[in-house]
Amino acid sequence: MDRRLLILALGMFAMGTDNFVVAGILPSVAASLQTSVSVAGLMVTCYALTYAVAAPVMAAVAGGLPRKLLLVSALGIFVVGNAISALATDVSWVLMSRALAGFGAALFSPTALGVAAALASPEKRGRALATVTAGLTGATALGSPLGTLIGGFGGWRSTLWFVTALGALAMIGVWSLLPSVPLPAAVRLRERLAPMRDPRVALTLLTSLFAFGGFLMVYTYAGVVLEPVTHGDERMLAGLFLLWGVAATVGNLLAGRLVDRFDSRHIVNAMLWTAIFNFCALPWTAAHPVSAIIALVIWGICGWGLIVPQQHRLVQLSPLVAPLLLALNNTATYLGLAGSGVLGAIVLRSTGGQYLSLFAAAMIALAFVLTAAAHRRSGRPAVHHRATAAPAEAL
Repeated sequence: MDRRLLILALGMFAMGTDNFVVAGILPSVAASLQTSVSVAGLMVTCYALTYAVAAPVMAAVAGGLPRKLLLVSALGIFVVGNAISALATDVSWVLMSRALAGFGAALFSPTALGVAAALASPEKRGRALATVTAGLTGATALGSPLGTLIGGFGGWRSTLWFVTALGALAMIGVWSLLPSVPLPAAVRLRERLAPMRDPRVALTLLTSLFAFGGFLMVYTYAGVVLEPVTHGDERMLAGLFLLWGVAATVGNLLAGRLVDRFDSRHIVNAMLWTAIFNFCALPWTAAHPVSAIIALVIWGICGWGLIVPQQHRLVQLSPLVAPLLLALNNTATYLGLAGSGVLGAIVLRSTGGQYLSLFAAAMIALAFVLTAAAHRRSGRPAVHHRATAAPAEAL
């Protein structure tokens, strides 16, 4: 396999680990910095919100910069952000540094996908993108549980130093192995957001926002939600995260096969309704090891299994600007993650963690209403957009 793609995948692995590992160390961070878990949960919000806002903006603003320089700079910002987090003794510094790390991730991720597509021949472009994207899936199945496990033995700062080391290794690899890549065609921000004028697109993106907001609200505060079965043991929580990550990978692969055989709308509906029932039962199933494991497997399959059919629906809606729509879908997902951190913190303060999953189920139910509205509009004429971006850069 191409070493250049693998080093980009390592960078994505670092970004994904940094995004998801925080859920496993929130209680430790809160205790160490003498703050509440809900305030510490803003670490997720700061990272995700910065990523969601900065990714499409910086993709347009930094479109004229050399790709290699941009990737190395993005990883450098990411490394510095995590190093500051690991050294911080005040929650304000932690939150600021999380935003800095999210900014680095926002620069790196879309650029890495664009470079992967540029490096591959047209007939191998899909596999190249899949190789780099596999870094994110690997982060849920391996990076996050490993980081949580490191935190269980060496404290939460050790976890962040682990992520810092991953970013530094990827930065060295990109500098050493990546060749110069031709600059893509420039794309204005207004053109990137133009597809939002199509109500079907907007409703589908809102479906992603609320669905993943619900899924990731529970993940962000999983240490609290699963405390009845883990009893605060971060090593046991790491094992549960590993199981969740494996189920997520299976769900992603399974959804890819199902989309080729069935209408993606039916798959989305099945995933959403299964998740709603699962989260409604979680306050009780989380109290026993066997039922908690079953709930985690269902959660992982439905949460990550939703991504592929959502992407497929967007491509069907407007094939000419499909890469732009997929990039906006990614932004919607991170906005959902950012919002879920804030809403989850409010719920924790008012009701505690036991019934947090019920609020998440309500968000997923709203996502179902939105996806049904998008389907009702499917017979209406679409708003056509000019495809001005090269697929590689739009991603």
